[in-house]
Amino acid sequence: MKIAFLTGSQYLYGEETIKQVEKNSEIICREIDKKTTRVTIEYKGAVKTDAEALKAVKEINYDDETAGVIVWCHTFSPAKMWINALKIINKPLLHLHTQFNERLPYGEIDMDFMNLNQSAHGDREFGYVLSRLKIKRETVVGHYKDDEVAGQINKWADFAVAQAFSGQLKIARFGDNMREVAVTEGDKVEANIRFGWMTDYYAVGDLVDEIKKVTAEETEALFGEYLGKYRLNTTDTDKVKEQAKYEIALRRFLNRGGYKAFTTNFQDLHGLKQLPGLAVQRLSESGYGFGAEGDWKTAALTAVFKKMGENRDGFSAFMEDYTYDLSSGNELVLGAHMLEVCPTAAKTCPVIEVHPLGIGGKEPPARLVFDGAEGEATATSIVDTGNGFKIITAKIELVAQPEKMPKLPVARLMWRVKPNFKSGVKAWLEEGGAHHTVVSTAIDTMDAEAFARANGAEFVEIG
Repeated sequence: MKIAFLTGSQYLYGEETIKQVEKNSEIICREIDKKTTRVTIEYKGAVKTDAEALKAVKEINYDDETAGVIVWCHTFSPAKMWINALKIINKPLLHLHTQFNERLPYGEIDMDFMNLNQSAHGDREFGYVLSRLKIKRETVVGHYKDDEVAGQINKWADFAVAQAFSGQLKIARFGDNMREVAVTEGDKVEANIRFGWMTDYYAVGDLVDEIKKVTAEETEALFGEYLGKYRLNTTDTDKVKEQAKYEIALRRFLNRGGYKAFTTNFQDLHGLKQLPGLAVQRLSESGYGFGAEGDWKTAALTAVFKKMGENRDGFSAFMEDYTYDLSSGNELVLGAHMLEVCPTAAKTCPVIEVHPLGIGGKEPPARLVFDGAEGEATATSIVDTGNGFKIITAKIELVAQPEKMPKLPVARLMWRVKPNFKSGVKAWLEEGGAHHTVVSTAIDTMDAEAFARANGAEFVEIG
C-alpha cells in the first residue's frame, strides 16, 4: 500500500518559490520513503488553493491502495482553503511538522528564505484548523532525516494500513455465541458502522460440507507439513489428520468469502468429530483473527492487531485469563485456552499432542502445546458498553513459568500485571474488561489508543 504526501503552500510568494517548494517536497518524500518498511510514500503535489486541496483529498479518498495521507506546510498555507477538503477526508492523517533545512543559514538568511521556509508558521495554521474541525490525526515533530521521526512515521503507517484493513474486515461465525455468556455479545451493526467489521453467521453444517470435500491426498500432504515444522508427541495420528482436514476446509471457506477472522464454539459442533484446535492455531499463525465461544469482537481485534504488527518483532494472539498464582508479592496470571492459542506466541518449539478436552462431548482433539514467550507486552480487551465500544489495554510482563506444568496439555502464557496485581486487576474489573483478550508484544498502548480514537471508541489504559 501507499501513503499520499501533500505539501501546503500558496501562490502569494511567486512561481519561483512554488517550484522550490515542489523540489524540496519531492526530496523529503524520497528520504522518508527510504526509511518506511511497509508502504510507499507518494508525493501528490503542493496544494495552493481550496480547489486543489479538495481535488487531492477526493482522489486520496477513493484510491483503495492509499492507506493514509501525510500533510506538511512548507510555506504559510492559509487553512481556510483546507476546510472543505478536511471535512470529507476518510483516511488516517499524519501532520508532519518539519522543515527542509536542518540548520539556519545565519549569515545568509533574508526574507526570501523566511517566506520559503516557514513551517513554524504554516503548520500552526494547519494545526489550528485540524483542531477546530476535530480531525483525528497523529502529529510528528522533527527534522525529516531524524531516525526518531522516521520511526514515528513507520509506526503511524502500520496503524494506517491496519485501519484500512479494519474498514473491510469480514468475520465468519461458525455457530453462535456460548450460551448465557454476556461479554462476548455485542452490537454487530454498530461495529460495522464504527470499525467497518462485517460479521456473518454460518451453520456448522456449512463447514462440515466443506470438510467432506477434502481429499486424502490433501490431508496427507498437510500432515507431512506438520511433521516438518512441529514435534509429534502422539501415536494417534488419525486425530491429527482430522485437524488437517479442518484446516484445509476452514482456509478454503474463509478465503472464498474474503474472511480474515472467524469464531467457533465448543457448544456448537454438530457433525464435527473434534473441536477445531490445531486447525485454528495454524490459521492464527498465518494471520487470521480468531475468537473462541463465538467472540467475534476479539476475533476482529486480533486480526487488526496482527495486521498492524506484521512488519514488527513480536506477536499478537487470542488469549484468556484462566487462573492465578496468588503467591504474595509475586502474583501471576496463567493465560491459556482450551486449544486455540496462536503458535506465534511460543517460546519453545510447539508439540502436537492429543488429549481429551473434558467439555463439548467430542473425541480428543489434536492441538499444539508450548510454553509462551517472555517480555514486555499488552493485553487488550474490546467490550460493548451499551453506548458504544470500549477498548481497554493493560501493560503486562510475560514471564517464564516458575515451575513445569507436565499435566497441562495446552499452550500457555504467564504474566505479571502492572503496576501491580491488585490495582491492575481491580482496574480491569471496574472498567468491565473481558476475560478474552489480545495479548501482544508487537502492539503497545499507543497503538491501541490510536485505533480506538480513530474509530470513536472509548479507550482506557491500565498500568
